[in-house]
Amino acid sequence: MTTRTISTEDAPKAIGPYSQAIVANGLVYTSGQIALMPDGKMETRGVEQQTHQVIKNLFYVLAAAGAEFSDVIKTTIYLTDMNDFETMNKVYAHYFGTHQPARSTVAVKALPMGALVEIECIAFADRHVDFG
Repeated sequence: MTTRTISTEDAPKAIGPYSQAIVANGLVYTSGQIALMPDGKMETRGVEQQTHQVIKNLFYVLAAAGAEFSDVIKTTIYLTDMNDFETMNKVYAHYFGTHQPARSTVAVKALPMGALVEIECIAFADRHVDFG
């Protein structure tokens, strides 16, 4: 099996010993994205704004792997407060539209850097690459 590490300057750098994503056997596995901006500053204005930033980060990591939201087949969402589910869900639905990948949402005690939401996904890779 061959793997390829995905890295893009359009999303925040990993804050630990891991990659933004890995492509293996035609699938891209993203690391969990929190509301860090590419400059390393944290979005702190609440779960709605954090979810927007998290999904923007996922967009750029997926794009670097030749994928887009329509290629996502599974997401996992971590929330520090399940009372934020409805707010997060509205933002998530805005970006995914009618595409509805399989999904799990899990309540956790805490997330890195005080984040309120973290999202990771699995998608088909290299379907939207311009080789020309």
